[in-house]
Amino acid sequence: METSIAPQVAGQDRPTAPATVLDVVIPVHNEETDLGPCVRRLHAYLTGGFPYPFRITIADNASVDGTLDVARQLATELPDVVVRHLDAKGRGRALRAAWAASDAPVLAYMDVDLSTDLAALLPLVAPLISGHSDLAIGTRLAGTSRVVRGAKREVISRGYNLLLRGTLAVRFSDAQCGFKAIRSDVAARLLPLVQDTGWFFDTELLVLAQRAGLRIHEVPVDWVDDPDSRVDIVATALADLKGIWRLGRGLATGAIPLADLRGDLGRASLVRPVPAGLPGQLLRFAGIGVASTLAYLVLFLLLRGAVGAQPANLVALLVTAVANTAANRRLTFGITGRRHAGRHHLQGLFVFGLGLASTSGSLALLHAFTSSPARPVELTVLVVANLVATVGRFVLLRWWMHHRRTAPAGPPPG
Repeated sequence: METSIAPQVAGQDRPTAPATVLDVVIPVHNEETDLGPCVRRLHAYLTGGFPYPFRITIADNASVDGTLDVARQLATELPDVVVRHLDAKGRGRALRAAWAASDAPVLAYMDVDLSTDLAALLPLVAPLISGHSDLAIGTRLAGTSRVVRGAKREVISRGYNLLLRGTLAVRFSDAQCGFKAIRSDVAARLLPLVQDTGWFFDTELLVLAQRAGLRIHEVPVDWVDDPDSRVDIVATALADLKGIWRLGRGLATGAIPLADLRGDLGRASLVRPVPAGLPGQLLRFAGIGVASTLAYLVLFLLLRGAVGAQPANLVALLVTAVANTAANRRLTFGITGRRHAGRHHLQGLFVFGLGLASTSGSLALLHAFTSSPARPVELTVLVVANLVATVGRFVLLRWWMHHRRTAPAGPPPG
């Protein structure tokens, strides 16, 4: 259930200016402490120097604290602030509802902690207002971005984006920065195709936009990590991996109507063809391998302290092996559709078994020499074992998939 709450003044509706150009959505869940300072700071910035009419929409998704009361008070206190409440939780769900209901031609969102410097807001939305670009994202990974955050989040962020490059062939640099904008006409076409309602919403939206040939504008940002962030990193990482698998499968099987979308928007695909021949296959396989290894290490580190080295190795290797097979099937060897997909994944699981034997054996040998190896030593051993397994994976997968594609169909009819 969703309700829209308009601010009241002296018992009458306070109309929002019909010429609103930008609608900035703040999705919140249990943010009663940070919401007030965030919205007041954003409102002061927009009122003081932003050159276009604006609206701030607070999208409360199923808060159980005082967030909704704070939001209503802000809507009463500040002009051009409205509240939209949803009974179901999910950042993606909140953004979808707020964007779909907005009448502004340009839609944006930012996280409630305002980690991104607001000076980047006008550069973010200006290309959309002018019609030059279709979407815009803030990026923390550009050379000119200035970012303050811990090493763990830095590794996870870069690893995730490398994983996206390897598995889904993306070319945007930062999928998860909470600072994005989209033209409303583009949102109207893309949102019905986005299935995720949580944190993978951004990634799915951007991948579909790229595959539809849309122009994605990137803005380097100054960004300071929020030390009080309550995002569950492990749960989010697992949800993202599931999202990558689901989205990659939809793209590979043609279940997502990208051709219709490109036709409606008048765009050509920006995805390059799969490289032909052994050199191209090696290049693409290496990129997917690097992304898979980084994803494996991130998962291993996240799970290591909770379940131990061997179970963490098993889960991390299994998840990344399945994603690796799907990515290589589509991107390295150019195989689409569902034909032989089950067999290819069984073959991939066989290769996974070889990789598991390699990495588990290496861990067992290491722990036989020393009962408490240093974490960097443990990771080094796993990287070497993974490299050996990767070489074997390429040789076997190429033989299996290439052999099936090039084998003669049989003697010609007599």
